[in-house]
Amino acid sequence: MKSHTVYKTFNTRKRRELVRITEDVAQACRASGIQEGMVLVSAMHITAGVFINDDESGLHADIEEWVQKLAPGPAADDAYPGPGYRHHHSGEDNGDAHLKNLLIGHQIIVPITAGKLDLGPWQQVFYFEFDGRRPKRLVIKAMGE
Repeated sequence: MKSHTVYKTFNTRKRRELVRITEDVAQACRASGIQEGMVLVSAMHITAGVFINDDESGLHADIEEWVQKLAPGPAADDAYPGPGYRHHHSGEDNGDAHLKNLLIGHQIIVPITAGKLDLGPWQQVFYFEFDGRRPKRLVIKAMGE
């Protein structure tokens, strides 16, 4: 089995930001030369997530609203930390971002078939930053034959 690893760094302008990364993952897949296998995409920070879904603006707004409802926090550019999370007693202001990571998840696996990502017709890969405005890393690791 062979593998190929790519690291990508994000430094979002907003505290919360959704970034479509399907082409980054596809490029890592092509560069790997792997014909049959899988690619792991994993946020390397506990305040970001990775998921697969439709690339539709209404859905993106619904996802943002959903994570805000379940783990309330500041507006995308606000400094207000939200409700009194115990994590904030440590001096941090990103308790909501840690919970949003649990809701979205930090990694996905996509099949590689005939040298290409094997996504469904509407599926796209997204990186969701919950506590941005500083460098954060993502790892893309293709594995297979």
